[in-house]
Amino acid sequence: MKKLLIAVTGASGQIYAKRIIEIAIENGHKVNVIFTQTAQQVWQDELDNLPLPQQDILIDNNSYYHKYASGSNPADAMIIIPCTMGTAARVANGLSSDLICRAADVMLKERLPLVIVPRESPFNLIHLTNLTKLAQAGAIIAPASPSFYTKPESIEQMADQLCKRVLNIVGVDSQMKRFHSQL
Repeated sequence: MKKLLIAVTGASGQIYAKRIIEIAIENGHKVNVIFTQTAQQVWQDELDNLPLPQQDILIDNNSYYHKYASGSNPADAMIIIPCTMGTAARVANGLSSDLICRAADVMLKERLPLVIVPRESPFNLIHLTNLTKLAQAGAIIAPASPSFYTKPESIEQMADQLCKRVLNIVGVDSQMKRFHSQL
């Protein structure tokens, strides 16, 4: 069982956040979730007023005294999904303006898995520079680019495959469908 910290920012793509939380919990992992204020609004809008996840897994983004703000008690892995370019910029430049950014900074300094799932298109040079800085610092950049070799029949299936792929990146076996060549 892994301790997974999932950070949800205000980018479009809240279905990814919803499904990665559900899949990680279904696979028996300890999950904590931090939402930005904007993410809570976008979640409500995109997911038709679906309530936020259960209260016992939520962490206040202003809680600088939370254990994940310290390198002495980090999560096993952190995933920022979807990740706004503003959050990516703050993390890339060491601006710990909230718990999400501070926890991401902890993951980088402790050399622990940090996966950034940007949901932006197109990228401008500033975005690419910040994502490059994050990759150079040790983060894994996994854009929200769904695969089609699985022949998804719904948006949910596309979201699930991407979320399972991200979970596999941090060492969670999520039974994702793998590409198999006919050759």
